[in-house]
Amino acid sequence: MSGPPPAVAALRHAVRSGLRSSSRPVLAACSGGADSVALAAALAFEARDAGVRVGAVTVDHRLQPGSADRARETAELLAGLALDPVLVLPVDVAGVGGPEGAAREARYAALTRAADEHGARVALGHTLDDQAETVLLGLGRGSGPRSMAGMVEDRPPFWRPLLGVRRATTRQACADQGLPVWDDPWNDDPAYTRARLRAEALPLLEDVLGGGVAPALARTAELLREDLDALDGLAAAELARLAGEAGDGSLPAHPLETLPAALRRRVLRGWLLAAGVPDLQAVHLRAVEALVTGWRGQGRIDLPGGAGVLRTSGTLVVLPPDLRRADPGPAAPEEPLP
Repeated sequence: MSGPPPAVAALRHAVRSGLRSSSRPVLAACSGGADSVALAAALAFEARDAGVRVGAVTVDHRLQPGSADRARETAELLAGLALDPVLVLPVDVAGVGGPEGAAREARYAALTRAADEHGARVALGHTLDDQAETVLLGLGRGSGPRSMAGMVEDRPPFWRPLLGVRRATTRQACADQGLPVWDDPWNDDPAYTRARLRAEALPLLEDVLGGGVAPALARTAELLREDLDALDGLAAAELARLAGEAGDGSLPAHPLETLPAALRRRVLRGWLLAAGVPDLQAVHLRAVEALVTGWRGQGRIDLPGGAGVLRTSGTLVVLPPDLRRADPGPAAPEEPLP
């Protein structure tokens, strides 16, 4: 007896080990596009042997005419694959970041709630091609190495089993199984950066560099992520040591100064985040770091949310927002100024 077509087999193989790695139920997030439909079909098939309950969820962003009908049709398709439960979640899209960013925020919030309510993991259909686009977007925006490390396969409650699968494979898998797919016009709208990257930039890079660009970008993301995870682990250990020595939530400045810059900034970032500082940006981190590496008797560094950081007696302390007016100003320097 012959097996399934190669594309179908590739999808099933991609989800098999991850599905069996946990007994938690899975909800396949499905927009009706080829990637998520192929994912849902593969999960539905593998669930039989894995002994894991697999359902699905489709989010209606209500941004395009006929979206409710499209969500209903997608739900019917998913129910036909024997997925249970099948959820349709309408959302209100509003907020900063333009329609694409606001829709993403609303979608992830709805998926997170569904995961919490059902005690489930949420499987997302991001492919290797999506990973390559994400790496290029991070590179072009200069938003740091973590953004260029791309998407993570398993970050609860989200699970991305298709990061090693090409987009063409998911489309072929749907065709081989006779599964209808919906092509979102937003994915081809040049008003959106990712759409232009997909339609213009990546094909040009493939032509100029002789092919293989998307897999190379995905490999680069994986290697970079390994390095970043190692640095983050070292920084967490260093922060625990320094904060433990102080015992009062402060950090000693002199030991920080001797650390490599990449490690020092991660320690400071972890310290500030643990203190509840929101929306921490590189400019804030650099200013706080200057209290360690460029100490000239500076006063308080203001941070998002109204908190601040002050160096006094060789120690960095976080001042909560309600102490803004009580800021004592620059302390007497503990070492001679040059």
